[in-house]
Amino acid sequence: MRHLHTRTTRIPRTRLVGALLAGLLCATGLAAPALATPVTDPVAPALDDGLALTPPMGFNNWNSTHCRPEFNESMVKGIADLFVEKGLKDAGYQYVNLDDCWALPARDADGQLVPDPARFPDGIKAVADYVHAKGLKLGVYTSAGTKTCDGAGFPGALGHESGDARQFADWGVDYLKYDNCNNQGVDARLRYTTMRDALRAATRETGRPIVYSICEWGENKPWEWASGVGQLWRTTGDISDNWGSMLSILKQNLPLAPYAGPGHWNDPDMLEVGNGGMTDTEYRSHFSMWSVMAAPLLIGSDLRKATPATLDILANKEVIAVDQDPLGKQGAVLSSEGGRWVVTKEMKDGSRVVALFNETGGAQRIATTAAAAGLPAAPAYTLRDLWQHRSYNTAGGISATVPAHGTVLFRVSAGHGWNKQAPAVEPGLDENPLVEAGTPATLTTTVTDLGRTTALNVSVKLSGPADWALRAASRTTAPAVPTGRSLRTKWRLTVPEGTATGSYDLTLRTTYRSPRGERVESVLPLTASVVVPPPPGTSSLGDLPWMSAANGYGPVERDTSNGESAAGDGHPITIGGVVHAQGLGVHAASAVEYYTGKRCETVTADVGVDDEKGDRGTVAFEIWADGTEVASTGVLTNAMPAQPVSADVHGARVVRLVVTDGGDGIDSDHADWADARLTC
Repeated sequence: MRHLHTRTTRIPRTRLVGALLAGLLCATGLAAPALATPVTDPVAPALDDGLALTPPMGFNNWNSTHCRPEFNESMVKGIADLFVEKGLKDAGYQYVNLDDCWALPARDADGQLVPDPARFPDGIKAVADYVHAKGLKLGVYTSAGTKTCDGAGFPGALGHESGDARQFADWGVDYLKYDNCNNQGVDARLRYTTMRDALRAATRETGRPIVYSICEWGENKPWEWASGVGQLWRTTGDISDNWGSMLSILKQNLPLAPYAGPGHWNDPDMLEVGNGGMTDTEYRSHFSMWSVMAAPLLIGSDLRKATPATLDILANKEVIAVDQDPLGKQGAVLSSEGGRWVVTKEMKDGSRVVALFNETGGAQRIATTAAAAGLPAAPAYTLRDLWQHRSYNTAGGISATVPAHGTVLFRVSAGHGWNKQAPAVEPGLDENPLVEAGTPATLTTTVTDLGRTTALNVSVKLSGPADWALRAASRTTAPAVPTGRSLRTKWRLTVPEGTATGSYDLTLRTTYRSPRGERVESVLPLTASVVVPPPPGTSSLGDLPWMSAANGYGPVERDTSNGESAAGDGHPITIGGVVHAQGLGVHAASAVEYYTGKRCETVTADVGVDDEKGDRGTVAFEIWADGTEVASTGVLTNAMPAQPVSADVHGARVVRLVVTDGGDGIDSDHADWADARLTC
């Protein structure tokens, strides 16, 4: 916490020094903090205090409760109980952290913070004692400003650093999240270093070490200086519980791998797993990629309502071990072409974790090798699937057909033991099925042996909805599939007339035996999209059905601006004061896909940042045809009028309209595809 989506509490920052700083704080009735020594090195050395040698793991209430009355002492104690009861403590989660709204809006006569007696009738120390009795730790929140981020205006710590730090230590607090709102334009390094020094002094006086989480949203590149100040620092704006937000934050945090390590971590914000805005597949990707990035793992959902699927994700010890590896390496990107990401993380035992992450809306084959991941040459390797909890052998290939928005996570190691495992077999589909109802289609599946040993008695079965006509048109079995070879099967598919457009589940089931006689079965979930060809002539894209739509905040809107999070809350599309009657209102990061069936010629639109966000927002527009970028605008700002964009899409089956965040995060990135037209 927390600047809100509109950041109504932020004040434009100005760099102040010396007398100007002292004058400002005196004028506001605050004591001036001591000036910190300027940081001149591009990357400051890490603190040598033994804290957070692996990324912190725990819970924070904000994403699930915000400031609602349900955030109270009973809830916090209940979360501590659930950590123990559900095995989360055993999985490594330690911190039960309070976010904003735990205090009264005013300090007492002595300038002390006062816990809200309605929420915390026994006070914060009693809650800390309860949490400590469970073998867990407690965290609190405040802001490096005059007030916190919530609109109610709770007291911040600017000018009160020493007293607040001592109060936190006396209460038994183990973790401080220090936000950035109402900062009065005071230099960020000064504000955060002043609290560092106050926490150090409180630790010396009380013996209570406090992990220090810097939350200044990445605005001042804290990765370059904050490793000498705190144990972790936010690298981005706030996360929201949707695919676009998670994806945007992931892309901002991935390049910062060189700055992370034991005791100094990049923090891409809390987990949204279980809050309901994404699918379980997307939540597994979220959890996988945060673990590969050695990010703090702070649960942001209400564990009292957690489903078994949510707990299975959060308590996956094999994935958690990736995050908590003592070597402390953040994963590095090997490739990302076409939204097919390969990210690898070096582990202390010499193994490598390889994440095959699919950002796109359809299944994708993603591949790399053990050598590319950094492993030494070997006759074969052990390939451990961290979500399926199964081990295989591979001759060196690492690949999988990854479902839309999914992640396959492998831990790969060289050395002895590979010959005890079954060969890795990769099932897949030649291309994502796009099927017109009533028109026969042909699909081709493959089963490829990646192992050093031969897969025996291989069989494959493809199934779909019960009323679909789906049959094999070539062989579905093979007595043996040697290393590097494939069983290819053609399938005839006819979808009944009248089937509604949309995505439908297919299942590719493969069975085989290893040379040692072990029977192995794999199930690959796939989707087939039932599509309708666009009409001839020129159509408004706001009138046509799309195949898929992902948006960074709220839904994609037809013929209005994005508005806020609710469907239908947009306004007339307006760019630079000019109103447009038709188009699409989106929010970065956004991707809208249309089926064009090789029948269309051009896409045209006038694009820009919608006026509804005032002077905020920077975005870039792209048009893609079958995985190839065919038009782009570069970065556009709110100060620019609508820009024309057009693309030749001859021969494309699918056209995708993409809006990115312009490289600075997605806050206020309301974008319009005004007067968007498709000509066929």
